[in-house]
Amino acid sequence: SGAISSLQRQLEIQESQLRRIRSEKEMLQRQLRERQDELQALSAKFCSLTEEQRKEEMIVKMEEENRSLHQVVTEQESQLAEHNKLIRELQGTIHQLRAEVGIGHRHILEQEQARKELQSQAEALQHTELQTRVALERISSKFERCRSKIIQAAFSVEGSQGPRAELTDEEVLEAVQVRGSPKLSFQQ
Repeated sequence: SGAISSLQRQLEIQESQLRRIRSEKEMLQRQLRERQDELQALSAKFCSLTEEQRKEEMIVKMEEENRSLHQVVTEQESQLAEHNKLIRELQGTIHQLRAEVGIGHRHILEQEQARKELQSQAEALQHTELQTRVALERISSKFERCRSKIIQAAFSVEGSQGPRAELTDEEVLEAVQVRGSPKLSFQQ
């Protein structure tokens, strides 16, 4: 009976502890539900706040992007204006170079024409030179034949000796004058 009463006391203590624990559990569950409700309310507020903040952040980002794009557009317009100016300058330079090329081409054609004329004149001069050389050769040949006949006539007089060496034109002229003097006197 002592053991039973001891076990009953322990059972009563444990039942009391179990009731107390259940009571605490219910109180904790109630607090947990309250906290969950508060948390849901805060979460809803936070979601609505974050949604608004996200919208505001998006608006701020879009405005920044707009400013950045506007700056890029301004820079590109400036670059486009510079490029257009450069293109106009280059077109002017191209026009000037084309004019210079045209003038140069005309000069080349004129020089080619002048070269052809000079070449034609040079060919004509070469032809004339060749004809002159041929005529000179003929005249030289005739002159040599005439000279040799004069020398023969000058030294064919009786008692005269033939030349021992080649005579110069002055010597031939002198011999003709000396030997020709008696003949001239005779004829006169």
